[in-house]
Amino acid sequence: MTDPVVVLYKDNYFLFASNAGGYWYSGDLLSWKFVTAVNLPFENLAPSAFVIGDWIYFTTSLSKTIYRSKDPVNAKWEVFSNNSVLLSLISDFSIFVDTDGRVYCYYGCSNHEGVMARELDPDNLLEPLGVPVVCDKLNPLKKSVKKLKEIPGQAVTYNTNGSWMNKYNGKYYYQCAEPIGVLNSYADFVYVSDSPMGPFTFAANNPFSFKPDGFVSGAGSGATFADKFGNWWHIATITAPKNQKAQTRFALFPSGFDKDGNLFTKTDFGDYPIIMPNSKYSNFSKLYPEWSLLSDNIRAQASSSLSSAPVTSAFDENIGTFWSAQTGEKGEWLMVDLGSVCTINAFQINFAENKTQIKDSDSLLAYQYLVEYSADKKNWKKLSDKTANTEYTTNPYETIKIPVEAQYLKITNYHVPVGTFAISGFRIFGSGNDRKPKKVGTFRAVRDYRNQQIIKMSWKKQANTTGYNIRYGTEKDKLYHSYQVFKNARLTIHCPDKNKTYWFQMDAFNENGVTPGKPQLSK
Repeated sequence: MTDPVVVLYKDNYFLFASNAGGYWYSGDLLSWKFVTAVNLPFENLAPSAFVIGDWIYFTTSLSKTIYRSKDPVNAKWEVFSNNSVLLSLISDFSIFVDTDGRVYCYYGCSNHEGVMARELDPDNLLEPLGVPVVCDKLNPLKKSVKKLKEIPGQAVTYNTNGSWMNKYNGKYYYQCAEPIGVLNSYADFVYVSDSPMGPFTFAANNPFSFKPDGFVSGAGSGATFADKFGNWWHIATITAPKNQKAQTRFALFPSGFDKDGNLFTKTDFGDYPIIMPNSKYSNFSKLYPEWSLLSDNIRAQASSSLSSAPVTSAFDENIGTFWSAQTGEKGEWLMVDLGSVCTINAFQINFAENKTQIKDSDSLLAYQYLVEYSADKKNWKKLSDKTANTEYTTNPYETIKIPVEAQYLKITNYHVPVGTFAISGFRIFGSGNDRKPKKVGTFRAVRDYRNQQIIKMSWKKQANTTGYNIRYGTEKDKLYHSYQVFKNARLTIHCPDKNKTYWFQMDAFNENGVTPGKPQLSK
């Protein structure tokens, strides 16, 4: 699945995606219910959803049909238009409804420097008006299109794809996915205009949504939307880091517009828990509980393991690797030793598919398991009982209402839908019982004289430190980009504008928390 879009309709959020087999809805962005409708083309690519009046509309790339509904919760859809020649010929498009009621279509899954735009007639089945316009995307930093490297087992895609539009304070923000060539990954870029038909100018803080590393990476091919309270979010496609072949997932990141109108997305520690607000907020730090990851590269045991999928792969902070038991039978287990007694506030289990095969149609499509905790490895207490679970959830996350003290956690299998009992990440969040790391003293950030878009960083490793969260941007108070480094003491960053000076801040973290660093200019 890829290309997620979220639309707020009435009192629910609706999530559509390519190759999804259906769609989801939620009243709070936390709990989602899956819906399928027999008359919608769910296996088509690049869906577009939008609201006009009392109706929610849905269509996909290369489809001549537009559907609409007043009751999408119960999958009641009707055909609105079944003869759109324009939509049947284009891909990777988005339909945008302006505040004045006018409707526009943006499309063009290609490598050219513009995007095709056309106004649609809301009073005539959204038929096109006038002629298509090429809206220039003015990017003074881009020299030429770079072809992505071929990855075994994966198709090479277009260099620029996807379209999405938002309007904020009279400005139009056209968004699309473009490659980060050096990392062979996609990020979302934004171009800004005073007119819905452009021309659009490359934003200074691009890419505005990108997560280069961590448990998951990517954060491209997505969409930006406002919630019920006026808070902005960016939903994006994520996958395994380091070009590994893995199923894609969706991630929801806090987003927003700063006082200068820059659209940004907060992806640092973007695969850690956040608090979903129930009102308008202005301080992003309030969204993040002061919990640390406790389960990175620690000791673990299992009931059994495949030689190709050892227990360490469940704790290496990489969704592209996994531990697997030898079977999927009830009683297989995985146990982790945190090294000392810690406070446990939450955990996430990321199940992996291994040796999958089609089961009988009456087989339960759900993971059933028991999570226990212990301080001494002898006396075990129940932490989460999902032994009777009937919902299919591949990445369940649970917050513990009353935090517990534990050194050991154990998950025992009761049922898997298919294949073996396999986990790509048993991630545990809370706090340790020791000190936070020291503040990073000094580091170097120097431009490469051979390529001024490259900045090379280096620093001295310090004790009692799990890793470093490196934030950077073109202004001291706009450090919108980030990298997370664990073992290395060097990092090469590709900054898009060689003519601008970049600010860097290095925050040290461990299981006891994060110690912010001091902003520093690159040389």
